[in-house]
Amino acid sequence: MAVFSEIYGAYYRIAARAMREKTVTDDEVYELIRSLGFRDSALFLPQKLLPQNDGSDWGLLRRNADGSLSRITENPPPAVLTLLQKRWLKSKLADPRFRLFFDDETLRRLEERLADIKPLYRLEHFRYFDKFTDGDDYADPLYRENFRVILSAIKSRELLKIAYTSGHDKRICFTCLPLNIEYSEKNDKLRVLTRKYRNGRILSGGVINIGRIDAIERTGRFFTGDINAPFTKPRNSVTVYVASERNAVERFLMAFASYEKRADRDLENGGCVVTLHYDKSDETELLIRLLSFGAAVEILSPGELRRQAAKRVARQSELTFKNDE
Repeated sequence: MAVFSEIYGAYYRIAARAMREKTVTDDEVYELIRSLGFRDSALFLPQKLLPQNDGSDWGLLRRNADGSLSRITENPPPAVLTLLQKRWLKSKLADPRFRLFFDDETLRRLEERLADIKPLYRLEHFRYFDKFTDGDDYADPLYRENFRVILSAIKSRELLKIAYTSGHDKRICFTCLPLNIEYSEKNDKLRVLTRKYRNGRILSGGVINIGRIDAIERTGRFFTGDINAPFTKPRNSVTVYVASERNAVERFLMAFASYEKRADRDLENGGCVVTLHYDKSDETELLIRLLSFGAAVEILSPGELRRQAAKRVARQSELTFKNDE
């Protein structure tokens, strides 16, 4: 079995759910993809699950005489925890970001159950490039507590009083409604997206690095009204063309699943035009990730980002030929 198996992905779970019942309809398969998949999964996943005349599907479902679908196996996929999964879970337990989502008792029980399991990998096996080294201290008790309070408030829509220190060493306190948590891979920091709350009204939005939060007070008050406008940060956009070679479209959409985007499939050659929306502060990180796809991705616009990419490629080429001399 390959180390990086589809068994860990959303598509495996969708396929397993589709095969759970003896028969399903096309509409039920589409609903599974919509509810459990990524925003762009509908572009290609139905063609893999639903039987195709050319046999290009995964062969997991067969078409019945009445038009319904049934699994090809007698029994549904078993829900078992394999040794490989246990080894992966043991490795994840060493990741301080993973541990943020669990309380101490849950972590203790997991560690006991996996005490005799050899980890699949260790954190020291990885070396990161183009990444800042002053990331958040995820193991700090105050950080962990603040994260869990924010996560709970996002789920329950509880208003929080937050005190934090800005980048200019200014202490700021305000009441807010936390909406979402995002992770910056390049900065290795977690940020919470908020909307300020005052006099019974939801006001402007803001972004706070969780590592800068000094104190959080739960108010016990919950926001039940409608937010007049969704949270928006100043956003930039980049439009790229993704070629179809080597499953580049699928790999690209999975790699940028967390980004707000629009994707238009080119039915003639299988490529895809994708517009990604991103925060200006994450532009360098985004550019590096786009360039990692090599010739499979072409930046169409804006012109400035395209020029930055060309300069980086030219510089890399210059260094490569220089080293070969």
